[in-house]
Formats: sequence, C-alpha cells, structure tokens
Amino acid sequence: MSARWTRRPGTWLTVALALVLAGVLIAALGRGNARPGTAAAGSPPPSASTTAPVPVKDPDWMRPLRPGEKPPQFVLFSFDGAGSHEHWSRYLSLAQSVHAHFSGFLSGIYLLTDEQRSRYTGPGHKPGAASIGFGGSAAEVATRVQDLNTAVAAGHQIGTHYNGHFCAGAEPGVGRWTTAGWTDEIGQFSRFVDDARDHLGLHLSATDVTGGRTPCLEGNWAQAFPAMRAAGYTFDSSQPSDGVKWPTKLDGIWEFWMPYVQVPALHKKVIMMDYNLWYQLGHSKNDAGRYTQATLDTYRGAYRAAFDGNRAPLVIGNHFNDWAGGAFSRAAEGFMGEVCTKPETVCATYAEVTKWMSLQDPAVLDKYRSMPLAQSG
Repeated sequence: MSARWTRRPGTWLTVALALVLAGVLIAALGRGNARPGTAAAGSPPPSASTTAPVPVKDPDWMRPLRPGEKPPQFVLFSFDGAGSHEHWSRYLSLAQSVHAHFSGFLSGIYLLTDEQRSRYTGPGHKPGAASIGFGGSAAEVATRVQDLNTAVAAGHQIGTHYNGHFCAGAEPGVGRWTTAGWTDEIGQFSRFVDDARDHLGLHLSATDVTGGRTPCLEGNWAQAFPAMRAAGYTFDSSQPSDGVKWPTKLDGIWEFWMPYVQVPALHKKVIMMDYNLWYQLGHSKNDAGRYTQATLDTYRGAYRAAFDGNRAPLVIGNHFNDWAGGAFSRAAEGFMGEVCTKPETVCATYAEVTKWMSLQDPAVLDKYRSMPLAQSG
C-alpha cells in the first residue's frame, strides 16, 4: 500500500486508527500482489537469449528544447510492488501498443521464495517478518524474473519499493528508521537483486537500480536520503506536493513529487495514488465502475492542468492490484491507452526524464519551476 504518515488533506493516513484496523488487510493484499500467476513447477530460469536488452537510439524528444519550445508533457506511470505476472503481462502489452515506458518498483523479498523468508531481517524486526508476502514458490519467482527481464528489454525501468513494507503501525516502521536502518534495508534489497542475477538469470544488477518509492510514502528524509545517496540512488518519488510540481533536487536526490489533486467525485484533494483514492472513495468492493470513472476523471484533470500550465511531469502512482474488482488497474490501463498517444506527450521512466532534464538549459527549467504548481479542478 502507499499513503503518507502526514496530516495532509486527502490522504488515508489522516485517520491514524485506519492503519491498525487495516493491518490484516494490508498484509493480505501485499501477499496477493506478490503472486505472478501460475507457472509450471520446477520451471527453469528464463533464457538470457530471449530477453536480453537490445541497445536503441534515443527518441526524438531526448534533446535540448529549442528556443520558445515547451517541454513535453511527461507522464510517469509507476507501480509499487511489481510482482504480479498477470499485471506485468497486461501493462507490458499495452505499453508496447502505445509506445510507452513505465517504472516498476520491485519489493525485494518478491525475489525470495516463501521458504527463503529467513534471509530477510527488516530493521528492528525478527528474521522472516514482513508486512507483505514473500515470493511464493520457486516457479513463481522464476516467472517473476522472466517478467522483469522482459520489462528491462523493452526499456522499462525497475526501481525499488524496498523490502518488508513496514509502515506506521508495524513498528518500527520506515518513518522511524535511522540512516543505519535504511542502509541495511537497501543493502538487503541489493543482495536479493544480485543473487537473482547470479543464480536465476535476472538481467538486472543492484547498480542498475537508481531510486524508487518508500512504503506508504513514509520516511524521515534526513535519515533516508544519506543512505540512498550512498547506494548510488539519484531519485525518490515518495513526497507529496500540493499540485503537479517539477522534480526538485533535495540533498542530492531528485524528488519526483506525488501530487495532491482535485478528485471531481469527492470535491476535494487527494494524493494521486490508487490506494489513497480507494480509501477516500469508500473502500467498497462493489462499486468498481464508479471507482474507475472517478479515477479516470482525476487523472484527466491533473493532466490537463499540467499540460496547459507548468508542464511538470505527472506522476501516476499505482500498484499491481485488484482492489475494488480491479477498478484502479482498469483506470490506469485506460489512461495509459489514451494519454500516451496524445500530441506533445511522452510516457516515460524516471531515468528518461532525469536524463532529459540534464540536457536542458538550467535557466529554462528554472522558468518552468517558477510557474504556479498545476492545480486541477
């Protein structure tokens, strides 16, 4: 799940007791998101010859802006957990059809089978403890590795969602971790990735991971950022902004802000994350159509505000989930299908947007950063 432990309007954690009441639900849903679907028992690791990335030239938009030219409207689809085979299959196929790239933030323990759970010890927790499920069977982990390889080969970005998903209420949660705790958590994530590279055929190493999103959007950033920098991370996408905001470098880390935006169906602002929307819309299991439409309306309003305003990259934060009968997955898929083909619009990864920003005249980007934050509604 993702929400922020801050009393801001619209986030589900403004009701502190909700975490306690939802604890069992969080653990159950987390494990469900880890499952990649059915795979044959004893399936071997994927063949490197079928999914190895192929070098491609930069797209036409990867260049400095011409005088008077507006930035592309970047849309960054990103998915926490990134474990479900069914969701990988759907999003990879859709992204290919609309020439989109997206980012999957992998929970590192999804690379461990259930029997290997004791290999993980979260900061301040017992070995094998986690607020989400582990990776399932060896066959399921092998399928997940194949999905990740396919994603990397297609130009999508794999980032980190760290490991145990310890939020407020599962103490010590990530909001209370020291730099040493974050260093330990990141180090374990890196080992899980590199072990999967060495033994399971994963086409990804820890050095390829350059950032991600924290569990529940929580963290003491003065403690977390030094550990991120030491690991070579260059970006984070966890902190909220009141509207759509250009990435800002904080303590050496690019912060890609999670925007609070107007939700027309609620007549108020909510952080634009699928779980937050689900919580604020009522947490019902039986209103899928309404949830999908409300989420699409929210995405469209935020996009129009950014496109017509400061052109700040629009972060669409999601999970691989089936909440409310898959309502939010359908909304993300529907929006990806329509927005990524729009003129002057690019559906890209965090790495691609960071590279694009590095090519620009800093004065030009400063001009756009000085514009009012894009506000929908």
